[in-house]
Amino acid sequence: MTAAGKLPPQKWLRDANTRRVVAALSAEGADVRFVGGCVRDSLVGRPVKDIDIATHLSPDEVMRLLETAGVKAIPTGLAHGTVTAVTGGQPFEITTLREDVETYGRHAKVAFTDDWTADAARRDFTFNALSCTPDRTLYDPFQGIADLRAGRVRFVGNARARIEEDYLRLLRLFRFQAHYGRKPIEPAVLEVARELAPALRQLSGERVREELFKLLSAGNPVPVVALMIEHTILQEALPVTGRVDVLRALLRVEDADEPVDPVLRLATLIAPERSTAEAVGERLRLSRRQLFALVYLAAPPVDPDAKTPAKHRHRAARKLGAALYGKLLRLDWARKHAEKPRTRPGARLAAALRDGDRLAGYSFPVHGRDALALGVPEGPALGELLEQVEDWWAEQDFRPTRRECLRHLKALAGSE
Repeated sequence: MTAAGKLPPQKWLRDANTRRVVAALSAEGADVRFVGGCVRDSLVGRPVKDIDIATHLSPDEVMRLLETAGVKAIPTGLAHGTVTAVTGGQPFEITTLREDVETYGRHAKVAFTDDWTADAARRDFTFNALSCTPDRTLYDPFQGIADLRAGRVRFVGNARARIEEDYLRLLRLFRFQAHYGRKPIEPAVLEVARELAPALRQLSGERVREELFKLLSAGNPVPVVALMIEHTILQEALPVTGRVDVLRALLRVEDADEPVDPVLRLATLIAPERSTAEAVGERLRLSRRQLFALVYLAAPPVDPDAKTPAKHRHRAARKLGAALYGKLLRLDWARKHAEKPRTRPGARLAAALRDGDRLAGYSFPVHGRDALALGVPEGPALGELLEQVEDWWAEQDFRPTRRECLRHLKALAGSE
């Protein structure tokens, strides 16, 4: 494989943790290269999140060399040649060079090799087949640098063959298009993706979620999401509605100071009903926290409009918390203005967000133990009584003190 130049100097390459892992692996003269995203993103000036390393060493040799150097070694996937090194709290995924023996659409049977070109040939896209040595020498066997600079997402070899090796690559095609693509996906490749899209149903929810969330986290995922819906690709993975106009409107009101929330963006694409949100959550194997957020964003417990009584808005804001309630307000605005692309958020939304922070910040000063102390038996009646007191407190604009709320509780409970 011929060298393709030099990677510009990188902070992560000079980092002591990186140097320590490289020194351990090359202690006996083995070849070591950085591969994948760290090389790709360094070339375009993007932050490097994960550092992946490839070597011809066997997994057992990798484990031995790391442990000899005092570097923690975790056998994360020995059958597939993967070991994770951890030093200074930073993980490095180290993989033995491989070539596919058999593929099954979701995973592959591999054989270890010492052939760098063979290993690069099994990767999905040309710019993901890049590698570089610790001295920053670049290797580019499939013209990935040119594709990266042109904004062209191109498969290594035949697109159909690459996707049929692992159907997750179908989603990765659109994920990378959303983040790196400036040239449109080739029509022939798009047709292959449309044809093979039903195979997405075979993939685990965890794998689909990871790729979908990365896609939705792009600066502007709308064009790619619209393309996937137009060609009935996303529908094979999720029961989406096709309302990309809501997603487009949401981008106008997202909090620029907060990280992108893929769950919030996902909520724009599904029907605003609890059953759909729960089905999507089950398909994607969402965490409890993610599922809670998606359900309440898709099917809010209350209309956050200012015309809704404060007692209802307060209960929702307290249940959801200020951050999630604020996202609900932004999503509500996006739904109501989706068909008005020229409309920009104004003072009304800003006031609603301030009001949401205020509502979520109020803490009801009476608790269940207070009712129990008055002799109210445990059960539904206790909860109903507390709700009555909380509604009264909210109707008084949250001004009554704990003592006044207790007095009202006693009156309702017949203790006075």
